[in-house]
Amino acid sequence: MPEKKRKILVTSALPYANGPLHLGHLVEYIQTDIWVRFQKMRGHECWYVCADDTHGTPVMLRAQQEGIAPEQLIARMGAEHKRDFDDFGIGFDNYYSTHSDENRELVTEIYKRLSKAGHISRRTIKQAYDPVKNMFLPDRFIKGTCPRCNTPDQYGDSCENCGATYSPTELKNPVSALSGVPPVQKDSEHFFFKLGDFKDFLRMWLFPREHKNDRDIHVQAEVANKLDEWFDAGLKDWDISRDAPYFGFEIPDAPGKYFYVWLDAPVGYMASFQNLCAKKGLKFDDFWGKDSQAELYHFIGKDILYFHTLFWPAMLEGAGFRKPTSVFAHGFLTINGTKMSKSRGTFITARSYLNHLNPEYLRYYFAAKLGPRVEDIDLNLEDFVARINSDLVGKYINIASRTASFITKHFNGQLLAVQQFTKGDSNYIDGVRGSAFQIAEAYEAREFGKVVREAMRIADGVNQYFDQHKPWELAKDPKRREELHQVCSRCVHAFYMLTIFLEPILPKTAERVAREFFEKSERFRWSDLETFPVCINPYQHLATRVDPKSIPALLDESQKDMKTMAEKTSATITETSDLARHPILPEISYDDFAKVDLRIARIVKASHVEGADKLLEMTVDLGGVTRTVFAGIKEAYKPEDLEGRLTVVVANLAPRKMKFGLSEGMVLAAGPGKKDLWILSPDTGAQPGMRVK
Repeated sequence: MPEKKRKILVTSALPYANGPLHLGHLVEYIQTDIWVRFQKMRGHECWYVCADDTHGTPVMLRAQQEGIAPEQLIARMGAEHKRDFDDFGIGFDNYYSTHSDENRELVTEIYKRLSKAGHISRRTIKQAYDPVKNMFLPDRFIKGTCPRCNTPDQYGDSCENCGATYSPTELKNPVSALSGVPPVQKDSEHFFFKLGDFKDFLRMWLFPREHKNDRDIHVQAEVANKLDEWFDAGLKDWDISRDAPYFGFEIPDAPGKYFYVWLDAPVGYMASFQNLCAKKGLKFDDFWGKDSQAELYHFIGKDILYFHTLFWPAMLEGAGFRKPTSVFAHGFLTINGTKMSKSRGTFITARSYLNHLNPEYLRYYFAAKLGPRVEDIDLNLEDFVARINSDLVGKYINIASRTASFITKHFNGQLLAVQQFTKGDSNYIDGVRGSAFQIAEAYEAREFGKVVREAMRIADGVNQYFDQHKPWELAKDPKRREELHQVCSRCVHAFYMLTIFLEPILPKTAERVAREFFEKSERFRWSDLETFPVCINPYQHLATRVDPKSIPALLDESQKDMKTMAEKTSATITETSDLARHPILPEISYDDFAKVDLRIARIVKASHVEGADKLLEMTVDLGGVTRTVFAGIKEAYKPEDLEGRLTVVVANLAPRKMKFGLSEGMVLAAGPGKKDLWILSPDTGAQPGMRVK
């Protein structure tokens, strides 16, 4: 009985329009593309859409650094991203931009519906403000220590270590990523989405008590466990607005206020599909309407779970749209067992890879490692070379390269029909074809590693059969001509089926095999397993083994890329910056530095100095020893704001007799002076008396 035709819409997370694609990005797009290609091969109506994520402060600032309009930057980055995707065989049906009329209209409509239903509130909050750059700071431009797990160097909205989300005001020891100074707090009216209104709905959607089939389970088991922790912590209102200056969509009737990029980014899925509908004559509501019976799948990285499994379905529910059928999360990419590193040259861009290696090799290697769980995968470069050379080229491609010449030379390219095989060979071909069900199930479940293992098991068997029957010897004996024909035909038929099995993973290779080797005018479909080719063309070279020397060359280029990017960043330092005004001083030896005794100190008391315009008098505790220190920070700090704080003091500075008393040390501060001064603050855990080294 033929499989019922399904209507499917698939998306991948939107790459940010602030930089090039790298191999970590490609884990997701390759995984998604393989799944989509399989669905299309099965004959289902399956659409794959994506877009560049174009809004936010990073795009605005980079455009300023380059001296161009944000629209020029996102147009250029969009073209670069699309070029890289095309070269890796990522077959989007529509690749668009979140900076589009469709997205603006949809975001505005969703916001108005949520507001009308009472799910939007306004209130004045204290917002992080950079006093040097004179702008409110987006969450990702504030870094500090996670308030949950105490991991340092985390962003202001979420922790990459424990996955917690929080507001920037909760971050410990925050600093501006733009200027390096601690942000100050300023009042600003903001708009909030009341996520708590959807607590009951989200619990039912995420943790169904009963389900009839797998499509009722919307997230993976490990994701559900993580979400349960977030429910226990409480669903907080979500700040969906940002203050000018900001590159994005202005909120209706709220001049100077903009939709936060994470509000309009997922709506970009809808906008890209709406744009496709206009091109293809599709009906938008058939896929996004409240009563849609189509399937909707999001493929995302584990770092953006909170947005896609809580905020996004709640927004859709509140605005009257359908929810995703499933959200499929994946892990991160490591290279040689460690996080991608710019210093080691393993932060590899898509273009750098393409300059040295075949993109289908990466598709194959990732597929061999990918499964349905939220697990990191490792690109071990030595294993990559070995696996491509031994498996993909040495087993699969090798079948065609060593067999085809016998068929074309001795039989004019004509294949023996399966019906003419001996019983044993006929049963073998039926057995290979019988693997289709198992492989199809693995594709559907995103168990691509299982697909590759089964394909290579079959390829191993074909090569062993070829070696056992030694066609090169059969060809010498005219009496064994029929046997030669059968042996080589069986191998070619097996290669034909293997190519169909691997088409979603190796689309460009499979297309060449279909067109050049089997003279097919169209791509392979899964139904092609029901028929067999009757002839072949002479074999043309399909793949080359990876030269091990290409790996050092790739890493060398990656290091140069990172160096160039660092130089470009350095070149953006303006003439008015502190570094330009005060260049780094000449080098000193370690012995010179070691003479300075820097200590953690607690400010016990601070007070104004009568008759002094700039000075504050402070009593500091160095861990049992107290000192009196005068510091010229009166315009920057109120005495009461300093008391109890930890700071850093030069403890062995010779006492200095001043008009107002004896200063017995120096408090360290940064900044140009007057109001723009910031005393140094140590991280959590430091204690008075500890030496800074």
